[in-house]
Amino acid sequence: MLKNFILVTLRNLRRNTLYSVINISGLSIGIACSILILLWVQDETSFNKFIPKVNKIHQVWVNAAFDNGIQSWNSVPLPTYEEMKSAHAKISNSVVTGWGGMRLIAKEDNRIMKRGYFASEEFLEVFEYPMVVGDRSTVMDDPSSIVISEELSNILFKGQDPVGEFVKVDDESVLQVTGVFKDVPDNSTFQFDYLIPWKHREATQQWVVDNKDNWGNYSFQVYVELNGENDELEVEESIRDILTEKGQDDIERSFFLHPMSRWRLHTNFENGKESGGQHEYVTLFTAIATFILIIACINFMNLATARSEKRAREVGIRKSLGSKRSQLIFQFYGESIVISLISYLIAILLVIALLPSYNNLVDKSLFLDFQSSQFWMFSLGIILVTGIVSGSYPSLYLSSFNPIKTLKGKVSIGKNSNLPRKILVVFQVGVAVILIVGTIVIVKQIDLAKKRDLGYNQEGLISIPGTEDIVENYDVIKQELIRKGAIINMTRSNSSITSINSNNFLGWPGKPESQRVMFVTIVGNYDYAETMGAEMLMGRDFSKEYATDSAAIIINKAALDIMKLENPLGTQLDLWGDKRTLVGVIDNILMGSPYEQVRPMFMILDDWGYGTMSLRIPATKDIQAKMADIQEVFEQYNPAYPFEYTFTDVDFARKYTTINLTRDLATIFAFLTIFITGLGLFGLASYMAEQRIKEIGIRKVLGASVGNLIRLISIDFAKLVLLGFVIFSPLAYFGLDQYLGRYTIRTSIDWWVFALTGVIALVFALLIVTNQARRAALANPATSLRSE
Repeated sequence: MLKNFILVTLRNLRRNTLYSVINISGLSIGIACSILILLWVQDETSFNKFIPKVNKIHQVWVNAAFDNGIQSWNSVPLPTYEEMKSAHAKISNSVVTGWGGMRLIAKEDNRIMKRGYFASEEFLEVFEYPMVVGDRSTVMDDPSSIVISEELSNILFKGQDPVGEFVKVDDESVLQVTGVFKDVPDNSTFQFDYLIPWKHREATQQWVVDNKDNWGNYSFQVYVELNGENDELEVEESIRDILTEKGQDDIERSFFLHPMSRWRLHTNFENGKESGGQHEYVTLFTAIATFILIIACINFMNLATARSEKRAREVGIRKSLGSKRSQLIFQFYGESIVISLISYLIAILLVIALLPSYNNLVDKSLFLDFQSSQFWMFSLGIILVTGIVSGSYPSLYLSSFNPIKTLKGKVSIGKNSNLPRKILVVFQVGVAVILIVGTIVIVKQIDLAKKRDLGYNQEGLISIPGTEDIVENYDVIKQELIRKGAIINMTRSNSSITSINSNNFLGWPGKPESQRVMFVTIVGNYDYAETMGAEMLMGRDFSKEYATDSAAIIINKAALDIMKLENPLGTQLDLWGDKRTLVGVIDNILMGSPYEQVRPMFMILDDWGYGTMSLRIPATKDIQAKMADIQEVFEQYNPAYPFEYTFTDVDFARKYTTINLTRDLATIFAFLTIFITGLGLFGLASYMAEQRIKEIGIRKVLGASVGNLIRLISIDFAKLVLLGFVIFSPLAYFGLDQYLGRYTIRTSIDWWVFALTGVIALVFALLIVTNQARRAALANPATSLRSE
């Protein structure tokens, strides 16, 4: 019997080649899209899951109450590290780390810049990154040790055992390799190629030692390991008020714990609570994957029932010969599962072919793991679910035909079943409307951000990481570059102009005692405004002509708006217990998110924190020649380090990474959804034309024109499209309004977006339907009416 079912299935596929191709291609595209999206979702949700203690590890965060609400951040005072060890019995361990950074790692002439961390000796014990060589409990005990990755080991030691060998870090510290850990996977929050003991940082950086008992410097990251997975609330309650107890009572501050399992997907906080984050994109694209698969299944249903009249006599004959309805249902389910299997195999081939391009788009290294049992379980599941869902309606519908009526040709096929299919088409159109509207609005949001006034000129601006040699030879480098015509100007600061590295409080005359404002802090240098291309609205930039500038301060317009100073220049501002003279007001510079208001900022001239050199290159058609001149000078005065630089506009563009990905994926999958929906409309148009073939024949005999007949059929579909548009447009508006609610700077959801989407959907549907209607209208009425 099974053999017979298979033969019947293959015969039907062969006899109905066009519909088989449409069915299989629609399902294949839908399944392939779903697999690609779910690969991305799986990667996003897998972050840190490889760490055995992931559900016991938490980072210590701070909530602080300001005038504009509760602010949350993950930088804490250094004494927090030791305090956590005894803060609660259910804290089994604590770890302190720096923020990570690129450092020069050298073995003789083999020199390479790699990212790593200063970390306390508990790091590898708590996070349990797999070791290749060395005992994780002891490899970081020695302050002069270093633990490196497999990749770095192979680069420096060419496959030889590195343990006991020495490397030089930043051309200063000579450290002995005590262990090698496996390369950190991409789905790890921590990304590093080496670990240096915290004790070494204390031995070489006096400011770290000076802050061991300082509860006022929030510059460190601290993590705790709990005894159990359900101890978070109890421990969090016990540590909440530690900052206040340690004298940090100028504003309301409190500690809280952020679980490692939520670091990737839940990174945004609003008013002290989790709000948004990557999980919203995961949810969004999971929904898109589901909808695309459902739409593909809907197409199968519509196309199967569109061919119902062709199968009616088959059902009648088989029932009259003794076939039970359950056998017919099994037959039709079997056919849909076979189609699903074929579609899945084709989808896998499509995924394999598209993965390289897709990986470039999402900036990941996704792959199909054919050796994973989960992959085969997923494959079996998606084949069965798709086959059963797709074949459920046709199976139950076709098997219900009355054998006597079907053999007499009197069955009224689909008379009472148009409504479900129309509902499905309305749903398909609605999903397409949501994706089209969403794509247009996201593009508008990106354009809004890109058109914002940055407050500085990105063109020809580059940044170079600072080193001790560069800082020491800064003036000479600057003069040499200007003399050679390689640059127009140069400055240095504690951060690039595209990022915020420091925040502090500032006092001013007339400031209410209760007012608490956090200011972005720039430790700048001479010619900052000129180099950045920023406008000084009042006063002046820092200048060597003024010996008192070491006690001067510059603020931005946003800060001036808060201070409400009538005559700001010359005002004495309070910073860290000292007075600073306000010498200038600079225009607002967009350093943070392009979707948020510019924060109040102040800039001081000091001799610390110069981590970034910013250079202004003159306009030129031969930028490579200018970069070669710059490289020559930097290599002369900074020979230990490879020359590295970043164009500011490229660096700034990274702020759009997530929303650009959302736009690109939404655009691609919106197009594919429209295409699959078009197949569904084709199926229903075929069905309705086939159902009304006798009506069309009679109307032609009575004098109806081809145009009238086309219009008659097309109007029905136009109604379905408009109904889908009317029902789903409010849903699209509500969803997008919620999505845009995360942005302070947000675009409007204009009426024309919906009007344009409605026109696109209607024209697309009518182009498909009109073609089918035209074929039915041109058919010979003698053929359709001959049985009458």
